[in-house]
Amino acid sequence: DHLNYIYGWCSITAFGSYDFTKGGHLILFDLRMVIEFPPCWTILIPSSYLRHGNTDIAAGEKRFSFTQYTSGSLFRYVDDRYRMRTQMSPSERKEIELKQRERIKADLNLYSTLDELKDLYKLA
Repeated sequence: DHLNYIYGWCSITAFGSYDFTKGGHLILFDLRMVIEFPPCWTILIPSSYLRHGNTDIAAGEKRFSFTQYTSGSLFRYVDDRYRMRTQMSPSERKEIELKQRERIKADLNLYSTLDELKDLYKLA
């Protein structure tokens, strides 16, 4: 969901009737993790840069999800002084997009790395 708000966290809640030990797992591709995801559980993930998906469930089972996220375009619209980028001149759009790339680099540095989290866990 690369167009989601870079700071934003996506809330995913699973529903349905399925054997969560055999299917319907949450896959976090970049972390190389597969997590059992029972019905009525919720997880928060930074979906703008953490690729995710689900494993299949068995025939006859049902799984639904309720997902909440924030579209990055809402924040870009405000940052762009309430204008669509298609309404800008090419030079203005180039300048805005350069500022956006710089902001994304800075924003991603706000998240902890896995090594930083491991070090914190060792201290606990």
